Amino acid sequence: MIILPSWLIVQGKEAPRPNWGVRILNDKISDVAPNADLCNKYPQDEVLEANGRILSPGFVNTHTHLYGVLAHGIPLDKAPEGFWPFLQDFWWPNVEDRLDQPMIEAATAYQCSQMVRGGVTTFYDCLEAPNALPGCLEAQAVIVRNLGLRGILSFEATERSSPENGQKGLQENVDFIVSCQKTGGLLSGMMCFHTTFSCSADFIQKAFLMATNLGVSVHMHCSEGSYEPDQALVNFGMRPIHYYDYLGVAGSNMLASQCVHLDAKEIALIAKRGIRMSHMPLSNCEVGGGIAPVPQLLKAGVTVGLGSDGYIDDFFDIMRGAFLIHKANQQDPRVMPADLVWYLATEGGAKVLGLEKIGRIEVGWQADLQLIFPQLPTSLETWNLYDQLILYGSQNWVETVLVSGRLLVKDYKVENSDITQLRKSVFENAQRLWNVI
Repeated sequence: MIILPSWLIVQGKEAPRPNWGVRILNDKISDVAPNADLCNKYPQDEVLEANGRILSPGFVNTHTHLYGVLAHGIPLDKAPEGFWPFLQDFWWPNVEDRLDQPMIEAATAYQCSQMVRGGVTTFYDCLEAPNALPGCLEAQAVIVRNLGLRGILSFEATERSSPENGQKGLQENVDFIVSCQKTGGLLSGMMCFHTTFSCSADFIQKAFLMATNLGVSVHMHCSEGSYEPDQALVNFGMRPIHYYDYLGVAGSNMLASQCVHLDAKEIALIAKRGIRMSHMPLSNCEVGGGIAPVPQLLKAGVTVGLGSDGYIDDFFDIMRGAFLIHKANQQDPRVMPADLVWYLATEGGAKVLGLEKIGRIEVGWQADLQLIFPQLPTSLETWNLYDQLILYGSQNWVETVLVSGRLLVKDYKVENSDITQLRKSVFENAQRLWNVI
C-alpha cells in the first residue's frame, strides 16, 4: 500500500515535507518519496489518498498506568496535603490495594482502545496492584494482543505490603518477560520496582540482577515528590540517583520516570550513566509534585520521552503541557520548541523504551503510523506545522492508525472494538472500586 498525504513528518527534528508519502510492505516502510514518484513506481499498489492529512509516526507513551482510568473522579473528601499523603492516605489504600483482575482487564481494554484511537501506537504500562497477583500481566496481555498495539507491560514490585508480596511482584515480571521472549510478537516485558523508600537495597539489587540475566531494562519511579530525596538524605546520606549509583545499579538499562526533584549533580550523573527518563508534565502538576528539569536533562544529553501516567491520555494535551509548562517555568519562550516536543513523543519515546526502528518514517522501520486531519482556521506551512499541531491539536484529529502495518483505526473508529461496551465495563468496575471506600 502507498499512502499519499499532504504532509509527511519523517521525524520530529526534521522539517515536514509537503506532498511526500510512504510505501508499506508487510509490517515495514519500504519507500519514502514524493507522492508523484510513489504513484509512478508502484502503479499496482493499493492507494490510500490522504489529501489534507499529515502522516506522522505514531506516538510512544513511555509511561502509563492503564488502571488509572478507574480512579477518574473517585470520591475524595479533601485534597492530599502533598505527594506523600497522596500515596499513603489516598492512592495506595483506595486504589492500588483494592484492584482485582476484572477491574484491571476492563481498564486495559478501554484505555488501549482510547490510546490507539488518539495515535498512540506503542506504550509502556506499569501495573500497581499487590492483591491481584499472580497472573495479572498475562490477563492484560491477552487484551493488548487482540487489539494489536505494540506494548511493554510490567508489574511494579514493592515491599510496602510485605517482603513476600514484593517477591511475588518480581516473579510476576520474570514470568511475563520469559513468556514474551518465547512467543515473540509486539508485546514484551520489563522489570519494575517502586522507589527507594518502599524497597530495600537487597530488593533493588535483586531486581537489577534479574533484569540483567533476562536482558531487559528496569523501571522505577524517581523523585516524583520531595519526599523521596528528603528520605534518601536521611536514611542513606545521599540523594536517590547517587544512592542507585552507590548500589552499583545506575546504568543504561535503567529507566527512571518522573524525576521532578533532581539537583545539578544528579542530572550530571544521569547523563554520565546513560539513565533514560520518562517525563509526565501533566500528572506532575495534578499531584503537586512540581516541574521536572527536562530542559536541563536534555541539554546534558539525557534520553527523554513523554508519558501520560494514566491521568490525561490525549497525547496532544501531553505534548502541549511539555511545550508550555517549561516555557513558563524558565521564563523563556525558546525552551522546548515544538519540533523537539514532537520528537520526544515519537522517536525519542521509542529510544527511552529501548525499542529500535520505531518512531521514524524511514525505509526498513516499522510501519507504526498515524494520519492526522487538522481542523485549523489558518494554513499549515513548513515553519508552523509542529506549533499548529501541538497548540491546537486533539486526538479527535487522528483519522487512521496502523501498527506494524496493520490497520487499527479507520475513519476515526477503532477496528473490532465496541467503545460503548468498553466504557460500560469500566463504569461498572469503577463503581465496584468506589463503593468499598
